[in-house]
Formats: sequence, C-alpha cells, structure tokens
Amino acid sequence: MTSKVKLIEPCLELETEYMDMVGEFIAAGESRDWGIEHAAKDFHKFVQQHLDWKNGHNLPDGWVPETTFWLVRNDNVILGTSSIRHKLNDKLRRLGGHIGYQIRPSQRKKRFGTVILKLTLTKAKQLGLKRVLITCDDENASSVKIIERNGGILKDKCDRDEPGKLTRRYWIELE
Repeated sequence: MTSKVKLIEPCLELETEYMDMVGEFIAAGESRDWGIEHAAKDFHKFVQQHLDWKNGHNLPDGWVPETTFWLVRNDNVILGTSSIRHKLNDKLRRLGGHIGYQIRPSQRKKRFGTVILKLTLTKAKQLGLKRVLITCDDENASSVKIIERNGGILKDKCDRDEPGKLTRRYWIELE
C-alpha cells in the first residue's frame, strides 16, 4: 500500500482535490478549523501560509513551526493530512503533541491512518526529532490502534477541556 501513496507538501495543483476532501469532512460533521474560508478565497495564499509555518514565519500566537503533508494516492486523490510540530510548547505537551493526522471519511478503515502516521514518523526523524509525542482522545479506538501499531507507548491519560473526557499521550522513539 505504501508504494501507491506518498506524502507531499501542500501544492497549488491539487486545489480542487483538497477542497473536495475538506467538503467531505464538513459533510460528515467533522468541521475543524480547516481554514476553509481562507483556502476557498485564495488557495495560493493558503498554500503559502503552510510553507511559511514550516519555516517559522507568520505563526499565529502560541504556535510553533509546523510542516504539513497531504497523503496522496498515485491518481492524485488526497487521502488525508498530517502535520509535524517541530517542537513542543506547554499546550502541545498536554494536548496535541508533535504529530496530528486525519484521514478523509471515505478512506477510513483501509489502514491509511497507519500508513500516514508511519510516513509522517519518517519525516519527523528526517527533521531531527528523536522521539515524538502523539495524543488522541481516549475513546478513539481507531487512533489508539494506529498509534500503537506505529510503536506508541502510552505515557498517561490527562483531562481534556471537556468534563469527563480524557486524552491519551503516547511517546514514539524514532531511533
């Protein structure tokens, strides 16, 4: 499966595909802060923003440099996205960690979550990270499996901002 997919950085050529993927998340009721308005208004600026963040430029308050990737199939279908925060601040140490990832709803349960994390861990190692912190909601059994398949060792569980909800925090050694 990994030979049919690859991680790429955001690019202008896949604007329509990216917007389709975001639309799929929204239709599934999974609207996150995708910057969809920004992407729809000026996709070139949206892509440039991700490149700036990679280089530590124009970061929103409280953010750290972050590299974004798209998991793309050979036919240029974007299957999901991932990001690597190059370092941790206090907020990311608690919730968020070094790596975040998501697979578009129509492509779930096909092991792309395991693949995107594996490929993103390789990129993190190339960035010079020795170990990474990854978090997920305690009740997200799919993410628990993905993280553990990729060598995640549970450090602890901590309270989220929602009462009665926990976040699992895992460390993965990259050496």
